[in-house]
Amino acid sequence: MSAVETVTEVSQALPTLNLYAGGQEQKTESYSYANLLPHFSPEQYPPLTPFKHEDPGFRALKHADPRAFLKNATSVVELTPNLGTEVHGVNLTTLDSEGRDQLALEVARRGLMVFRGQHEFIDRGPDSYLEWGRHFGRLHIHPTSGHPKDYPQIHLVYKDAKSSYNFEREDSITSTVWHSDVSYELQPPGLTTFFLLSQPTTGGDTLFTSQISTLKKLSPSFVAFLRTLSAVHSGVEQAQFSRSGKRGGIVRREPVEHVHPLVRRHPVTGEEALYVNRQFTTRIVGLKREESETILKFLYDHVDKSADLQARVKWQPGTVVLWDNRVTAHSAIVDYGKSNERRHGARITPQAERPIPALEGLELPSL
Repeated sequence: MSAVETVTEVSQALPTLNLYAGGQEQKTESYSYANLLPHFSPEQYPPLTPFKHEDPGFRALKHADPRAFLKNATSVVELTPNLGTEVHGVNLTTLDSEGRDQLALEVARRGLMVFRGQHEFIDRGPDSYLEWGRHFGRLHIHPTSGHPKDYPQIHLVYKDAKSSYNFEREDSITSTVWHSDVSYELQPPGLTTFFLLSQPTTGGDTLFTSQISTLKKLSPSFVAFLRTLSAVHSGVEQAQFSRSGKRGGIVRREPVEHVHPLVRRHPVTGEEALYVNRQFTTRIVGLKREESETILKFLYDHVDKSADLQARVKWQPGTVVLWDNRVTAHSAIVDYGKSNERRHGARITPQAERPIPALEGLELPSL
């Protein structure tokens, strides 16, 4: 039996639990989001092609009040001084084009926004998710992850008592893996939307950190050096993980590697941010192996240890989280495994521009 057949059978078995009592079959209530369970299509996709990204945040800059979309909020609280805002009382489904532009700008400025009470948004389903995401950019199709059947643009995370279709390292003392989503693409994501459809009673939080703040903590002379550097971001390990039979065992698009600046500039805010991560950054271009490894280890450790720059999102039903992948990094916390409870999430991932070097004129070599 192939990995595809195995996963398809698991997905089909999950929606309804059959129980037998007194010799008669009894069925429990079906899972509300059975139509969004992971599907692993064997369909192959060609390489992604470059496109011109027009950031909606630029349009919001021209508005008299770029934060007008928050005027009906009942609560707007900053999670930390430099990262994250939690909002109550704003229904994302009611935002018009102008409101979505303003949202994009605010997420770029704050890095992370947490919207509570978004049951209507979540329950509208996959067609609505796609319409929402396309406002912010071309939708990314993940090369290896599960997706709802017929909706490859929706990236799913899934773990329950019997199965996991996530990228998880079992040979590590920690489940924390800081990363910026699919940074190996030529044009990685910008504004990203994520929500849980089912969650454990406790645990399964998500950590975020500001890569603007991690950069600002470094000495000016070291930052000046980092701005001259570029690094390779690779999707090879992720593809090998799936080819080993894990996560669904499917690779729909051949893995790619691209070179990005170590320090990038946000096209709308002009802020500079560190752009390396443990999961996908493999080496610094032009440095010897030991030099590259030493610098990357220092930067990774800096991100790991900077709790004063981080925010932690505790999930509640109806929560929708948006972040800007260009200026943040994040990590799931897999601390709920022994509960045997389901954690099922969906991500809408529009691509953005090719990372802009903070150092004007920096040449990015091709591989």
